[in-house]
Amino acid sequence: MSQHDHHDPDAGFAGELGSALRTTGESFALDGRPELVSGGLARGRRRLLRRRLAVTGGALALAAVGVGGVYAGSVVTPAGPADKAGVAAAPKTSGSPTAAPSPESSGEAASDSLKPGMAEIPLSEIADVVKANTPAGEWRFNDLGGTGQGLSGVYDDGKGEAGVSVFLSRAGRSPEAGVDMVTCPDQVYVPHDDCDTGKLPDGSRWMVFQGYEYPDKREETKNWRAVLLTADGFLIDASEYNAPAEKGAAISRENPPFTAAQLRALVTADAWRPLFEQIPPLPTAPAQPGKVRQAPPQIVGNGVTSTLRSLMPKGLTVVGKGGEGEFGYVVVDDGKGRSLVQINVQYGMGDVAGDLFGSGDVTTLPDGRKVKLTRQPGEKGGAGVVWWTADTMTKDGFRVVVGAFNTGSQHEAATRAEPALTMEQLKAIALDPKWAKVPAK
Repeated sequence: MSQHDHHDPDAGFAGELGSALRTTGESFALDGRPELVSGGLARGRRRLLRRRLAVTGGALALAAVGVGGVYAGSVVTPAGPADKAGVAAAPKTSGSPTAAPSPESSGEAASDSLKPGMAEIPLSEIADVVKANTPAGEWRFNDLGGTGQGLSGVYDDGKGEAGVSVFLSRAGRSPEAGVDMVTCPDQVYVPHDDCDTGKLPDGSRWMVFQGYEYPDKREETKNWRAVLLTADGFLIDASEYNAPAEKGAAISRENPPFTAAQLRALVTADAWRPLFEQIPPLPTAPAQPGKVRQAPPQIVGNGVTSTLRSLMPKGLTVVGKGGEGEFGYVVVDDGKGRSLVQINVQYGMGDVAGDLFGSGDVTTLPDGRKVKLTRQPGEKGGAGVVWWTADTMTKDGFRVVVGAFNTGSQHEAATRAEPALTMEQLKAIALDPKWAKVPAK
């Protein structure tokens, strides 16, 4: 685990754990696209809430955790033995679908027997929809007598068993909640073979992703996933593998069984609507007595990325860039190999200064700013990758942390002996006064 808690957009996928956390009883909202940054989880939920997921994280928070392993396993009330069946008839529905109430407008309260925001959908009904909207084959599910919001099973079309998982949830309270789940990730952070997005006539948005369980090990399990975000704020996430399970199972076939078009057809099926209606509204956060602490400013737009690009030393050609809000990155090349440079600009970080600057190579400048320089190995599996960081913070908690790698992507092998920027150049970029001028609100 990193000691300096720099932004980790790949782990940032876990920022969309918000849906899962809500369904498993958490009462705090994660609509602000938080991220589980490297080293951040150990320092508590409060800091988690302050990390906004960058656009590079995009739609695959779930790739880091797996629907079957976390979601279905944590929201299912088991009952009964495993069930084995062929393709079933169309799922049973009662009447015509109606629009589900939004969390803001609904006055319904979840049953006292339920955790906040958690549904008790019969798993047999979820399985019926899955089987009715996928090609003919043999299915094996566990606990079909139980209830929950998702399930996992094994599908076999005669060409090898494949694990399949499905999860339903509410996206969140804000208008933008769930958008990251239907946004393709950046290849720099999540290598993949293909990703496509689109919009349905009713305003729902979808994404189909074809990648890997471990992006740095492409010879291992493939993970193909489709996600639908409905216009009224529901999410349906379906994932499939070329092995009987997402982890710990030998590869059983070259590719997962369902094509991209078939995955899309599964998540966009009309039969999900009656099941969405069984998901209770998200709980309203209880009012906190006493003085309310004002939230720190949040960086908006792409000012961080454009500023980072403007501060690149001469002789470096920018061959890639991205980011949004407080996070930005560029990939540069000086003719000796590509190098990834990334940055976070964060307000209101003073209360964790002790965690970030309590050890290591730390100096204090005459104006009170703390500077910590770190050299460490890369964390994403690329052979020979090194990671250099300059982390800075003012006395009032304004933090700028810049990191550089000796590769254009952390998942790929090193392209050079050292990053394209020296430690002194990283330090100069982090201390530049331009960062205080990046638009925030």
